[in-house]
Amino acid sequence: MPPITPAQIVALQKNSDHIRNICILAHVDHGKTSLSDCLLSTNGIISAKLAGRVRYLDSRPDEQLRGITMESSAISLYFRMMRRVAESEEPKLHEYLINLIDSPGHIDFSSEVSTASRLCDGAVVLVDAVEGVCSQTVTVLRQAWIEHIKPILVINKIDRLVTELQLSPDEAFDRMSKLVEQVNAVMGSFFAGERMEEDLKWRETLEARVAAAKELKSKDLPEDTSEDNTPAEFEEKDDEEIYFAPEKHNVIFASAIDGWAFTIRQFADIYEKKLGIKKSVLEKFLWGKFYLDPKTKRVLSEKHLKGRKLKPMFVSLVLDNIWAIYNSTVLQQDQEKVEKIVKSLNLKILPRDLKSKDSRALLQSILTQWIPLSKAVLISVVEQLPPPPTAQQERMPHLIESAPGNEAVSEEVKKAMINFSTSPNAPVVAYVSKMVSVPESELNKVRRVQLSAEEMREMGRKRTIELARQIAAKANNPEEVQDMDSDEEDEADKKAAEASDKERLIGFARVYSGTIKVGQKLYVLGPKYSPLNLDQHIQEVTVRDLYYMMGRDLEALNEVPAGNVFAIAGLEGKILKNGTLISVKKGGLNLAGVSLGSAPIVRVALEPQNPSQMGQLIEGLKLLEQADPCAQYIVQDNGEHVILTAGELHLERCLKDLRERFAKIEIQSSSPIVPFRETIVAAAEMSPPKDPNLPRGIVVAVTPSKHITIRIRTRPLPPAVTEFLVQNSASIKSLYSTKRGQEQAESSEAVEESSEEDRLAQANLKLMEIEEVKQGLQKAFNTAPSKVRDVWADVLDKLTAFGPRRIGPNLLIDNTKEGGFRKLLSDNTISDEVYSEALSSRDFEDKITHAFQLATAQGPLCNEPVQGIACFVEEITVVASKEELQVARARNFEVITTVQNAIRQGFLDWSPRLLLAMYSCDIQASTEVLGRVHDTIAMRGGRTIAEDQEEGTPFWSIKALIPVAESFGFASEILKNSRGAASPQLIFYGYEILDEDPFWTPFTEEELEDLGDVADKENIAKKYMDTIRKRKGLFVQKRLVVGANKQKTLKR
Repeated sequence: MPPITPAQIVALQKNSDHIRNICILAHVDHGKTSLSDCLLSTNGIISAKLAGRVRYLDSRPDEQLRGITMESSAISLYFRMMRRVAESEEPKLHEYLINLIDSPGHIDFSSEVSTASRLCDGAVVLVDAVEGVCSQTVTVLRQAWIEHIKPILVINKIDRLVTELQLSPDEAFDRMSKLVEQVNAVMGSFFAGERMEEDLKWRETLEARVAAAKELKSKDLPEDTSEDNTPAEFEEKDDEEIYFAPEKHNVIFASAIDGWAFTIRQFADIYEKKLGIKKSVLEKFLWGKFYLDPKTKRVLSEKHLKGRKLKPMFVSLVLDNIWAIYNSTVLQQDQEKVEKIVKSLNLKILPRDLKSKDSRALLQSILTQWIPLSKAVLISVVEQLPPPPTAQQERMPHLIESAPGNEAVSEEVKKAMINFSTSPNAPVVAYVSKMVSVPESELNKVRRVQLSAEEMREMGRKRTIELARQIAAKANNPEEVQDMDSDEEDEADKKAAEASDKERLIGFARVYSGTIKVGQKLYVLGPKYSPLNLDQHIQEVTVRDLYYMMGRDLEALNEVPAGNVFAIAGLEGKILKNGTLISVKKGGLNLAGVSLGSAPIVRVALEPQNPSQMGQLIEGLKLLEQADPCAQYIVQDNGEHVILTAGELHLERCLKDLRERFAKIEIQSSSPIVPFRETIVAAAEMSPPKDPNLPRGIVVAVTPSKHITIRIRTRPLPPAVTEFLVQNSASIKSLYSTKRGQEQAESSEAVEESSEEDRLAQANLKLMEIEEVKQGLQKAFNTAPSKVRDVWADVLDKLTAFGPRRIGPNLLIDNTKEGGFRKLLSDNTISDEVYSEALSSRDFEDKITHAFQLATAQGPLCNEPVQGIACFVEEITVVASKEELQVARARNFEVITTVQNAIRQGFLDWSPRLLLAMYSCDIQASTEVLGRVHDTIAMRGGRTIAEDQEEGTPFWSIKALIPVAESFGFASEILKNSRGAASPQLIFYGYEILDEDPFWTPFTEEELEDLGDVADKENIAKKYMDTIRKRKGLFVQKRLVVGANKQKTLKR
């Protein structure tokens, strides 16, 4: 097919039924970009012989160098085919516009997958035939499920089954059957989880209705007869449509590197005339345990074989032929057999290709003519994936329902999006998924300039006059003119280079209704916009330019109708990462609430090598934050400029972009800053309490003025309670906003922006009501050992605050006799007391709560956040005469420092521990390098938690946990040690306790005898603690001189 022209693009964009918006999703190195190359070759964008090697959509140099995709890229493809609209009609030629988005597969760039999937209506999911379903495969399938986009499955790299594993066709068929079952098991788990949640909602609604009816009956009131949509019985849904099956034509078998692919339908077409069996019958029985009787030409099931050894139809009719081509070209190189195959398939192979010494090229030329990949994939995309009007009718109700403030969204906007309205009066709704950084020189190439005939003639006349002047001046004084010309040229080149070096941000977007035009005025809705608050997070913007994206190139457009993917200029400074464009000011719909796949966990502090270039660094960091969906830029309290990234590879890419594109200066970066947590445990062997007269953890603190005495007890929370609080931080934040007012909710939200791990815990989490939080906490407290269960008996009724940031996994409990603090989970609120001369516990509530937040935000070990402690305020005593009472009231701020120090002392009375941030590491390795992989994991302080062999292959799947602090350089080290045979995928797992006291020293006789005064074994916890304290500028206690000798001076 010829390359698509701008005129064809404009015409096809208006025919929404012939548009397909698709994204390619897969695990890293499963062949996404190679598949894209094969599809691009059909439009003449690249040579068919170079498809799979050019990696056209990997436009960054580091993408080409590493061989992986780091940024999602979009391109528009033209496809035409003969198709019947109805079975009774004759086939007609139809033209289609396929907007293709190639997404990354590496876990560090999973945010790019999230942004790409929201723009699409369908997905092509690739799975490696050898590696099978990997961690990121499950992630992208879940993303497709959440976004309600229809997927088709491509089993790629089937050539590896022949050349690497050297499986027989029967073994390969079993392998592919199990692979389809694995993918269907993943889809089934999503369906089961959703149905369980719907069942729970139905039961809760039904129970609430029954309870309401009983209450009305007890009061002798008439029952409420208003309409209730809750069905009396739970309605089961059919899950048949969600599964992949080759007979449904939603599974493609392919080898992208060799340029071939097929579906069951293609071979049904081939064998319909040869076997005399109807195509519909072949489509039904060509996959599965069905056999062809060679004598009667009848299809038999497995139970009718009667002992005969027949091959399944898929093996005998399909795989045997493909294996024969591979055997005769690549494995054994039988020239005579190749010629027979070419003749029997009626292919036109050039004599020079037949005699070529490059066996792989000969194989590709045969298979690409016989079963070309582009034909199988594009036909499946057109026939199996829905056009925008159909897709939006299914998807939009779910998106609207999940949008914030959906009850206030205008009915006009809802109908326009669901019904895919393209009328001139329809409201414009578009979603900008991310901002893309483009050099200004690239935008200037496509800058639209429309001149009239008179303007063109005038321009030509001016050029002629200028040329005549230059010729005359050169004839009179050639040397002077030459010097002036060279100076002007140098200056012009310098200005052009500076202008072309500037980076501009354009939005990558999709129109859901209406038509966007250049010069049109729209409203930008930020991610926090709610139609309930009309004046917040909304800005007006003018559309400056519109483009359609062709990989690394942009082509200008005047307008973009609904259902199309496009790029838009003019949003700089209006959108940070994503947002919604809409033409109506009231009742807008916020589509920007897409959840990112991986939260940024790795921090690095940056500074320019030349301090005078700090302004350029800040501007560059702001540009980077906008252009990267996952990167975040914050300025810490100590003035450090810090970027947060998803992983080591993501960090490397961000630093490269800063140096070469955004800041264009030399930058110094600190070593990665990894978050830790502090906690306490009741260990078997602990040092005696600091105060022998008081039980462990109790501190009696006195303010500097000696007027106020506070008794506080600190103790560790049960592990189940800590886990519950960590998992439900979003519910606790919601509880605060309803209980303590909007002001405190906003303040907690402002600090929460710097807490990336909390955002990961809150992703896709159902918010709980107060009663549900109480029930969950009570259930967790009941798991405490029976010895200490009495301590937690009435805790929920005395709970005053969570911390740090009012949403953390620590508890502040009012255990005073007066009980004057306001309770968080209790309905009986205490009214503000009337002013009195006497000071009570109520006067110190805000001070003690603030001190608790400070103490849990920065622990005593190394100023890292604390988790898993409970602080009981047991007694507050005020000792002051009438004259001193006014002074005590004025100096009650002393309580903050006093309580903060008391909590820190109580913390150190127990056995302190550090919690390490952990990565879950998925590795696939062959048997030969298994030992080296385990050695590398152990050297990094990790441990293997699962190890399974992929059935039918020599590959093992290893799952391990590795501390984030030890993970830097792990990927390159494991590649080096395994000689490229193993590649890890690191996903943030959570925090895990390091069971070692950082202050431990040998003190028993046995320990002193074995280890001496200075333990020979390194204390890992102390090493981490000292490293963090040193980085933060805190005091580090260490021995500078060990075993010093007096210096001797020898006489000559």
